[in-house]
Amino acid sequence: MLTNKGKYGLKAMLHLARLGENEITQVAQIAEANNIPKKFLDQIFVDLRRAGLVHSKKGKAGGYSLAKPAEKIYAGQVIRAIDGPIAPFLCASVTAYRPCGDCDVNVCAVRRLMLDARNALASVLDTRTLVYMLVLNERRVAA
Repeated sequence: MLTNKGKYGLKAMLHLARLGENEITQVAQIAEANNIPKKFLDQIFVDLRRAGLVHSKKGKAGGYSLAKPAEKIYAGQVIRAIDGPIAPFLCASVTAYRPCGDCDVNVCAVRRLMLDARNALASVLDTRTLVYMLVLNERRVAA
């Protein structure tokens, strides 16, 4: 399920992707620049760090940076780290499959539709990197 938390996570990761190599920034700066509540963003960074997508440095000069190059971080990785499975229902999930109690998964038309929806969404999110998103945004801003 996609949530505001996932959207904010993508915005924060794009903010980090714009930084120079070896540059770090603090959560407060990311929050202010992207209009995200700081306390909410603190929670998001816990998930991103746990997933190995960001590095953190403690202390007064501390902050966050990407754990790997932006061209190797996919939107789907970020969304899953924050929101969990992409599928609208768990019976359509690849990573967290759980059958519904009210239908036969082998013949359920709703599940089949949700599988198609999940696969379509995953095919976009799992092929678009942070760099792709930055370039796409720059093209739209320039137009």
